[in-house]
Amino acid sequence: MSESRQRGLSVSLFQEGPIPLDTELTCRPHEILALVGASGSGKTTILRAIAGLYSPTRGQITLDEEVWLDTQRGVFRSPQQRRVGLVFQDYALFPHLTALANIEAALGHLPRGARRARAGALLEQVNMSGLEDRRPDEMSGGQRQRIAVARALARDPAFLLLDEPFSAVDQVTRRRLQGELNILHRSIASPTIFVTHDLREATNIASRIAVIQRGSILQAGPPAEIFARPASPTVARLLDHSNVFDATVTGRSADGKFTILDWCGQSIEARINRRVQTGDRVNWFIPQSSIVLHRRGRPSLGERENPVSGTVEDILVFGDQTQVILRAAFAPELPLIFSVSTHAANRNGIDKGVAAAVSLIADDIHIMETG
Repeated sequence: MSESRQRGLSVSLFQEGPIPLDTELTCRPHEILALVGASGSGKTTILRAIAGLYSPTRGQITLDEEVWLDTQRGVFRSPQQRRVGLVFQDYALFPHLTALANIEAALGHLPRGARRARAGALLEQVNMSGLEDRRPDEMSGGQRQRIAVARALARDPAFLLLDEPFSAVDQVTRRRLQGELNILHRSIASPTIFVTHDLREATNIASRIAVIQRGSILQAGPPAEIFARPASPTVARLLDHSNVFDATVTGRSADGKFTILDWCGQSIEARINRRVQTGDRVNWFIPQSSIVLHRRGRPSLGERENPVSGTVEDILVFGDQTQVILRAAFAPELPLIFSVSTHAANRNGIDKGVAAAVSLIADDIHIMETG
């Protein structure tokens, strides 16, 4: 493949209203980019602009060397000219047509004699062989969505756009479809943008995540990096992180490996951040998985790492996992929220009103910019 075919999608969109946009993003071949953010953040508007269903006040969209939109030069390619494959949450299938006919309807660019064979191959690609003659009302939600994906692939799209495609199906089917999409995407080169409200879904599917607020991308990167190192408290909260606090930098550890923070009078070590200086007021975050419950009667060396004692305010049992809300003795107004196995909670007598202690893993404490 030539170098120009490796460039993928490039998007710049700007407008003050009615929906604010100040967005620049890229999506490379073989990549799935997930757009996440609260309702009304502009995710679907960005998707519609890429598809050619919406024209922003100012902007430019290119795929490889092909210009789809350039408001300054008056270029606006229609959705048909952009060859975008679209998958919506409501399937958008023709109710009177069979599964095979729904796909054939998108194959108008092929000779009539070649359409049935191509539609059959696409059905097999989405694991729907044998259901050619079923109509949408005879299919499950997961089956209808597979047909919608097959139809989106029918025109050999240069780009795939998926707008909350699995939100209308149950959780078990949703997880299965996520896995199937990952497997399917390995066989196609098309860059793909995926809009979802489900953070776990974004992590399961995307190679990169872009966090959006009011039409602007606050942070983009691989899922593991985004979730472990949010750029700001705003990003952390949009990712549904609970343990976000502020503190004052008091220096560095003697070995230079950690930044020392004063958190409400408690000294804690955090992963080194060389951009901050002594006296700086900063925000910091720790994942729930990095808050370790001390075992009763069986202390370990790890419990010396940023120990915090307090009182359990509440517990919430979710099957084999229990969420614990701990009020630190030195800062009862700032609860720590973490999860442990229900077995560990029971063994350690974790219940409302009991005293408990945890350790905060220093390497996983992430110092953010204030804001």
